[in-house]
Amino acid sequence: MNTSARRKLRSSYATTIISISLVLFLLGIIGFLFLNAQRLSHHVKENLGFTILIKDNAREAEVRRLQKILSAAPYVRVVEYVDKEQAAQTLKEELGEDFVEFLGYNPLLSSIEVKLAAAWANPDSMARIEAEVMNYPQVKEVYYQKNLLHAVNENIRKITMVLALFSGLLLFISVALINNTIRLSVYARRFLIRTMQLVGATRGFIRKPFLLKSVLHGLAGATLAIILLSLLIYSLGKELEGVIGFSDVMLVGVLFLLVTIIGILITLVSTFFAVNKYLRLKTDQLYY
Repeated sequence: MNTSARRKLRSSYATTIISISLVLFLLGIIGFLFLNAQRLSHHVKENLGFTILIKDNAREAEVRRLQKILSAAPYVRVVEYVDKEQAAQTLKEELGEDFVEFLGYNPLLSSIEVKLAAAWANPDSMARIEAEVMNYPQVKEVYYQKNLLHAVNENIRKITMVLALFSGLLLFISVALINNTIRLSVYARRFLIRTMQLVGATRGFIRKPFLLKSVLHGLAGATLAIILLSLLIYSLGKELEGVIGFSDVMLVGVLFLLVTIIGILITLVSTFFAVNKYLRLKTDQLYY
């Protein structure tokens, strides 16, 4: 192979790797947003909960026992007992005046504040939980914002659907772009494939170097995409820390692994079918 041909071949490899890396970079951004959307929805749901108002004549020992029962329930993440004095003190701080002194007595009830586990933070589950809690004789009322619970779940569902649809569309476009890049790269070496066939090489023998090269291209493209994603995450980390969770090593590791696997799979499958196409063509068809 002469110097000019080698230069063109290296240029073709570089173009293929850069194209793959840019497509994987865009796919990685969408994947990162999708993974963090799930994490963010989980965080929002875990901050939803309900308040159990305790009857005024309930003994504290019974209330404490109820608190322990709730703590062991699968739908509970955090439970906190608030007695009448604590509730009055909190309300006094919010109002800025001593309503107990004005009224001459404390009208507030003791309560148990419950934060739900994310999997149970939906209207259907909450309705079952409410019915179960109301069976306890110490309980006067279960209070929670039904409209807020419904709105949060509905908005999370819509956002997840939009992100999933957008991710699927981008994945399809990514596969199409990488596939076209690979096909052009194989097309440039179609006469080499025909020459190997003419000297008696089997299809498997011909495909092998192309497939190995495609794996290397996928790895190189994924590595470059991961470097770009790392720079993006690092540059935005300080501004968005605590909101999207850039410091979550496990999440970022899963993202990088997915980018690598997708990069290798797409290039491998695209190369396999592209090489097979030219293995089936007749010699006169190679000129079209």
